[in-house]
Amino acid sequence: MLASQLSKAEKAEPVPSKRQIRLGKASWYSRHSPGINRHTANREVFDDTALTCAMWKVRFNQKVRVTNKDTGESIIVRVNDRGPHKRLVNQGRIIDLTERAFRELSPTRQGLINVEIELL
Repeated sequence: MLASQLSKAEKAEPVPSKRQIRLGKASWYSRHSPGINRHTANREVFDDTALTCAMWKVRFNQKVRVTNKDTGESIIVRVNDRGPHKRLVNQGRIIDLTERAFRELSPTRQGLINVEIELL
């Protein structure tokens, strides 16, 4: 087959996907945290043993990879909550992980960790 006979689709080079990365601080919350509602912002029953998180400006059910910048450990969590604006936005945190999700990355006694978040 001659090059001139190739369809446009066959000639096209794949377009590299643009990774959406965010850097910042992660905190954690559990059912024992003050002010925690029984339900998440998307109306699920809150489960601090699930691999879920609270984020602002990210659609519900979006999966994100969270990487601890200090250790390189990473997990995938699902956005199902918004979290308190005061804590997440005003205090410069970009994600609030459930207790279990945070524990996968660091001991909870650490409280805050530096993370890289990639929208999947």
